[in-house]
Amino acid sequence: MADIEQLIQKAERLLDRLEKHLLPQAQDTDWSAIAWRWVAHQGRGYLQAVHHPHYVSLYGLQNVDEQKARIVRNTEQFVRGLPANNVLLTGARGTGKSSLVKAVLSHFAQHGLRLVEVEKQDLVSLPEIVAILRERPERFIVFCDDLTFDAGEPGYKALKVVLDGSVSATSDNVLVYATSNRRHLMPEYMAENLETQHLGEEIRPGDTAEEKISLSERFGLWLSFYPFSQQDYLRVAEQWLEYHGITPFTEDARQAALQFALARGSRSGRIASQFARDYAGQAKLSELAAISNPPDVQ
Repeated sequence: MADIEQLIQKAERLLDRLEKHLLPQAQDTDWSAIAWRWVAHQGRGYLQAVHHPHYVSLYGLQNVDEQKARIVRNTEQFVRGLPANNVLLTGARGTGKSSLVKAVLSHFAQHGLRLVEVEKQDLVSLPEIVAILRERPERFIVFCDDLTFDAGEPGYKALKVVLDGSVSATSDNVLVYATSNRRHLMPEYMAENLETQHLGEEIRPGDTAEEKISLSERFGLWLSFYPFSQQDYLRVAEQWLEYHGITPFTEDARQAALQFALARGSRSGRIASQFARDYAGQAKLSELAAISNPPDVQ
């Protein structure tokens, strides 16, 4: 019996040494940054500082004035320690949802606002992340970009808990800002309409639809984004060209912008930015070529 106990003790010591070598050690968080990314590896996670975040000018974002005003007001309430809501930004792709969140960080960073980006597959770690942030004096936005769920995904329940609380209270210094192309964050199917009940004049959605709606309803502020009209698209394209040093917005540039959007099958702020980089790059490349290869003087 004594030999067996010794073998067990040796095995336990060996396992302890292996665990120290195989499992990543917890890393100290660099709190000097204004943004972090949650990195999970082999069952453990840590906040990785982002020392060169994508700075976006709040005043440079066009065609989203109403959405901008509402999220700025909500965020100002938050950084001032006043009641504020979690925010869900939904709508057409490329219309500025993610850029608006980044712009809010740039605008309020000097007032103590910080951002933690969490990928969908890491949402199961949200309670752990919030527990780390709870003890900090800063105000944190947990940012979930391009968020959608399929039925039964584990991150779905973790997000519901953080948004609405469980037995433990939600943290006063943490809000969730999420973007999605789906208003209810989950796919919707025709078969779910069969669950709808008609009780006299009342229409009552089925349990499946109610479950999907229940998650998005936990966001206190909904911001909707819509496809750009042609006029909106051209105005943003002109602004981006000016940013790249191309002025004025000529008829040739206007036609090129329309052709670029037509080829992409979409009009949005993202497409306008991509067009401006392409057009400005070509124009400046031609200027450099003319300087490098001046015409022969007869």
